[in-house]
Amino acid sequence: MAYERTHPNSPWLTQTMIKVLASWLRPEDSGLEWGSGRSTLWLALRINRLISIEHNKSWYRRIESKLKEKGLGNVDYRLYENPSEYISFSEQLPHESLDFVLIDGIARDKCALAAIPILKLGGILVIDNCNWYLPSKSYSPGSRRDFEGAASEEWDTFLHKVCTWRRIWTTSGVTDTALWVKGAK
Repeated sequence: MAYERTHPNSPWLTQTMIKVLASWLRPEDSGLEWGSGRSTLWLALRINRLISIEHNKSWYRRIESKLKEKGLGNVDYRLYENPSEYISFSEQLPHESLDFVLIDGIARDKCALAAIPILKLGGILVIDNCNWYLPSKSYSPGSRRDFEGAASEEWDTFLHKVCTWRRIWTTSGVTDTALWVKGAK
């Protein structure tokens, strides 16, 4: 919380993940985020094109106002209040067309599965609060243990699909953010 207060323009991800993303992302990159917020503004300043999907109308209006205020025209910002439309938006995107996907909104398990086909080989998938859904050795509150398994069948399927991908798991001691690098099929 102290980091978030002293870094008001940084995403609500772990401090380590913010550093990883700052060094990984390139100005020519294109990405998608499910769940908007401080990350939307932060990402838009670092990449060529961002698609941001939000489900909460009042939050959407707040971030839309900030995007206009900052003059950030490289964000295709969309509101889908219907969860099924929110998740299925990715079906409109060509396979292997994005350099990264960030998931920090609703239906994270379904979004994680939907992200796999649209990521380029070598692209990255970032999931915030992953310790709530995936078993880990994290001591962050609410973390799932190995004996509990994944939080849903979709998460089990996700883990199976990315089991050979490289992974970076970061923690703040309060919450965790993980990154997977899409590997060969």
